[in-house]
Amino acid sequence: MSQAPQSHESGHEGPIQTPQQLMAAVAAAFIVPVAVIALLVNYVNSTAKDAAGSDALSGQATAQRIMPVGTVEIKLASANTGPRSGEEVYKAQCVNCHGAGMLGAPKFGDAGAWSGRLGQGDAKLLEHALKGLNAMPAQGGADYSDHEVHRAVVYMANGSGGKLAEPAAPAAAASAP
Repeated sequence: MSQAPQSHESGHEGPIQTPQQLMAAVAAAFIVPVAVIALLVNYVNSTAKDAAGSDALSGQATAQRIMPVGTVEIKLASANTGPRSGEEVYKAQCVNCHGAGMLGAPKFGDAGAWSGRLGQGDAKLLEHALKGLNAMPAQGGADYSDHEVHRAVVYMANGSGGKLAEPAAPAAAASAP
C-alpha cells in the first residue's frame, strides 16, 4: 500500500511566509504598544491641571502641612523663687516611696510607722533624709537644698502624727537680696 504524497495546501496557512515578515511582525508587536503608551503619557501630562477649587500646591498650603506639631519648653528654676515647701518636695520626690511604703519606707500618714522615728528627734530624721538610710538614697535620690529636704521631713512627720516645728530659713538665704 502506498500512500499518496500529502499536499501542504490545506488552506490553513498564516499570513507570515518568510523570516523577514516574522521579524517585521515581532518588531511591530513591540514598538506599536510602546509608542501608544508613550503618546498617552505625554497627552495626560501635557498641562498641569489642579482640581477645581484646589490650592494644595500653594505656598500657604505647603507651609501649613510642614509646620511643627508641637514645641518643647524648658523652664529653668529661677534663683529668686525661694525654697520649695515641704509639701512640694514630698509630692515631687518623697511620695514615690513614702506614699506606698516601698522598701520599708514609713507610709505618709501612718502614725504607728512614724512613732519610733519621731522619738529619735528632728535632727536624726533630717540626718537620715540627707545621708540616706537602708534602701533610701541621700535626699531620696533628688537634688534639693538641705533646707528643702528638712521642710519635706517636717511635712511627712507632721502629716503622720508628729509635732515638729517648721525649720527656719538659712541665714545666707535670708540675707540675700
